[in-house]
Amino acid sequence: MLGRLHPLTPVLRGWRFVVAALAVLVPQNADLLGGGQRGLLRLGTGVAVLLLVGGVAGVLAWRFTRYGIDGGDLRVDSGVLFRRSRRVRLDRLQAVDVVQPLLARLLGMAELRLEVAGGSSTEAPLAYLSLDDAHRLRNELLARAAGIEEDAPEAPERLLHEVPGGRLLASSLLTTPVVVGVVLVPVALGVAAVVEGVGSLLFLAPALLSIAQPLLQQFLANFGFTLAESPDGLRLRRGLLEKRAQTVPPGRIQAVRVVEPWLWRRFTDWVRLDVDIAGYGAGQQASSAQLLPVAPRHEVLALLERVLPGASLPAVRLEGVPRRAAWLAPLTRRVLGAGYDDRYFVARRGLLERETDVMPHERAQSVRVTQGPLQRRLGLASLTLDTTPGPVTVRAEHRDAREAVALALHEAELARRARAAAPPERWMAAHPAAPVVPPALPDPPGDGPGAGPSGAGQPRAPYPPPA
Repeated sequence: MLGRLHPLTPVLRGWRFVVAALAVLVPQNADLLGGGQRGLLRLGTGVAVLLLVGGVAGVLAWRFTRYGIDGGDLRVDSGVLFRRSRRVRLDRLQAVDVVQPLLARLLGMAELRLEVAGGSSTEAPLAYLSLDDAHRLRNELLARAAGIEEDAPEAPERLLHEVPGGRLLASSLLTTPVVVGVVLVPVALGVAAVVEGVGSLLFLAPALLSIAQPLLQQFLANFGFTLAESPDGLRLRRGLLEKRAQTVPPGRIQAVRVVEPWLWRRFTDWVRLDVDIAGYGAGQQASSAQLLPVAPRHEVLALLERVLPGASLPAVRLEGVPRRAAWLAPLTRRVLGAGYDDRYFVARRGLLERETDVMPHERAQSVRVTQGPLQRRLGLASLTLDTTPGPVTVRAEHRDAREAVALALHEAELARRARAAAPPERWMAAHPAAPVVPPALPDPPGDGPGAGPSGAGQPRAPYPPPA
């Protein structure tokens, strides 16, 4: 039995089209506003026709759109003149989001977005459903994807983290662009006022907006952030104007990045946790990649061990890069490092924004060694572990070339063994995978301390202390 979207769907879908059309038509016909009653009548008639055509098109699109669960698929039929039937395999379901834009929230409606493995964009979005229907359908889809009976009640959840609004605002202010703007903008304002006059200050408004816009966007997107765990996965809720409820089923997190901006390291003990989620295209990751936007270090490390069982950063021994890498990375050579244990590969880089990437061996889809012309001259190479598109790129930069090749072969073997040993993953019911016995890795010759896995020059602190 196929169902229909909410009857008010044409209103929510059509208002943007109407506003855009009016923004184009009204300025082009501004002379009609001064043409007396006849001009106003002609303009009003055009607007009425536009509303009528848009309304009829929206109602027809709603009338011919149906959805329902058909066996192991979610089926969505749409189209008026040209019929289209899309099927989303539930066994490939990666994430389910319930999104409420501001107008939809006022009307008690929501959009359901489904992400599947290998997809570059949202598959068969259902816009719009009543909020209750959206949650009910999400629970049913997740239950069927997990092989649970279709009438199973909503899985219970346990709150893990909640980000206070004050901390979120402070973390947004403690960023390099904001601090640079606070220092440079007053100077620019003073110079402009003296040289060009007070009127020139208006031309600096775009610069102020460029600083404030990302700050405001980040704050609004993560306002009221909560993170909970349940048997069907991690549940994230966030947003002030557009409210988003995101559910990430078990095993869909491909890689994790611990991010430490310089100002956070200098004045606080905060870090951020970003993730790669299978099914999200690279363009979608920006709004969905933050598993925890800001939290104290110990809380983030504890969450990391829940997300990736057994992932203890302090236990992973990171090796530095050869001294000659300073020709290519003079400021970050002492920060660069890479290492692994029987479950995870870890890489570290970055000066102003220090990043520590963690990837389970079984998530590595390919391993590659690359060399630029200067790296070839210096006998260096970079090792990259590829996974699904997203913000986390696990890359060990400027390693000794022979070490990088040996490490790539070693990691490929670890990945093969880990995939064979990995069990099904379930939240709140841990089943630790059997440890992977690492194959022997030869120690290539280097050029001094920190050259390879047996080098002893670079500090082997597995996790950088706060600067």
